[in-house]
Amino acid sequence: MSSTLSCFKAYDIRGRVPGVINAPLARALGRAVVEILGAKSVVIGRDARLSGPELRDALALGLHEAGAQVTDIGMCGTEEIYYAAANQPFGAGVMITGSHNPADENGFKLVRGGAIPISGDSGLFALRDRVAAILAENGSAASAPAAPLHQASFRADYVAWLLQYSGAGQLVPVAGRKPLKIVADAGNGCAGLVLKDLMSSLPFEFVCRQMQPDGNFPDGVPNPLLPERRAATAAAVREAGADMGVAWDGDFDRCFFYDAEGNFIEGYYCIGLLAQELLRRVPGGKVVYDTRVYWNTRDVVLAAGGQPVMGKTGHAFMKERMRAEDAVYGGEMSAHHYFRDFAYCDSGMLPWLLVASLVQRSGKSLAELVAERMAAYPCSGEINRRVQDAPALMKLVRDKYAPTALYEDSLDGVNLEFAQWRFNLRMSNTEPLLRLNVESRADRALLEDKTAEILGLLEEMGGAVPA
Repeated sequence: MSSTLSCFKAYDIRGRVPGVINAPLARALGRAVVEILGAKSVVIGRDARLSGPELRDALALGLHEAGAQVTDIGMCGTEEIYYAAANQPFGAGVMITGSHNPADENGFKLVRGGAIPISGDSGLFALRDRVAAILAENGSAASAPAAPLHQASFRADYVAWLLQYSGAGQLVPVAGRKPLKIVADAGNGCAGLVLKDLMSSLPFEFVCRQMQPDGNFPDGVPNPLLPERRAATAAAVREAGADMGVAWDGDFDRCFFYDAEGNFIEGYYCIGLLAQELLRRVPGGKVVYDTRVYWNTRDVVLAAGGQPVMGKTGHAFMKERMRAEDAVYGGEMSAHHYFRDFAYCDSGMLPWLLVASLVQRSGKSLAELVAERMAAYPCSGEINRRVQDAPALMKLVRDKYAPTALYEDSLDGVNLEFAQWRFNLRMSNTEPLLRLNVESRADRALLEDKTAEILGLLEEMGGAVPA
């Protein structure tokens, strides 16, 4: 495979602009979407990145040249493409987004009609091969007249659905209780576009940060999974005396929570909250979880009368497993949350609406809602390391620990369980990294000891360095 097409990952397309992601690639991708997927009507959108308009024009040209009608919904979130593809008669949807990656990167997330995901196992690599052939045939094709674009917006319907499904639109202020105060940090991504339409229908008080989309990302790329990107939101929560904080990544398909003290709440524990909420609505339903950390999720789902199902990490894989299981909800510790009633897709808007509604209804703080579970199953959070030979290093770690493990699977990397702790070590599907997650049974000292032990091994045996 050429280095250019290494941008095709396991479940989306990502790379630097213009060296990897560029107009010729986008134009070829447009042609391939029509030829391989048979899509005759395609909805497209883009995030706030500065390279978005050029890539949109090239993508639309390729789609048009191959015979598709193109509907552009403009600057939006990835889930707005999902909503359009699920509720309108489009044969495919393409979101131009670099998500949480640096500002000089961009990419594409694709779905079929009905918002059915496309992964390497279900068509993405066929698209890659066709794109490669088109580029080999045409090279840097000469410029051509702009493709005709139909401009449309489905945001009003989408916002109305969010309010109805979450129940937040029906909440009323509780007598004698102050409105919930929420710090909303859009990170200069696209979340602010939807938040401004939601806020007027919610009984909450908002303190807003970085609401205006800005592809320069003046305060840094919106990726709250990076510890260094959390401090500003945490400080804003404390300064405002807010009850909670919420931050989003660039295309807002993920949201991240802070309690009233500004403490970052790992996405892992929010999975349990959301699983309980969805199982309250659908008793006995199935909940899909990823392999990285799951003891808490499994216990919460069983206690709520649901059926826990393990799935492979990655949004396309999770959606495919949810569809196969008809699961009511799915969650990844990386803060991707999936809902059956949202075409099995992930949303960064539904989770915070559901959690905020739960906080208001229960009268409990966010910290109170998660404290017991955090104590029962402390986790390391995802720790990234750059290494020279990831497969070889994973084998060395597996061979060291597997002989004494009580359980092992290789669904997604090295996954080993012991009586009081477990870990998952996997290669990233989108970046040249090893990712480590460790959790224990109510033993933070053991968690910290084992985390340090494995990181030491990675450094000793493979020269691992922090990402």
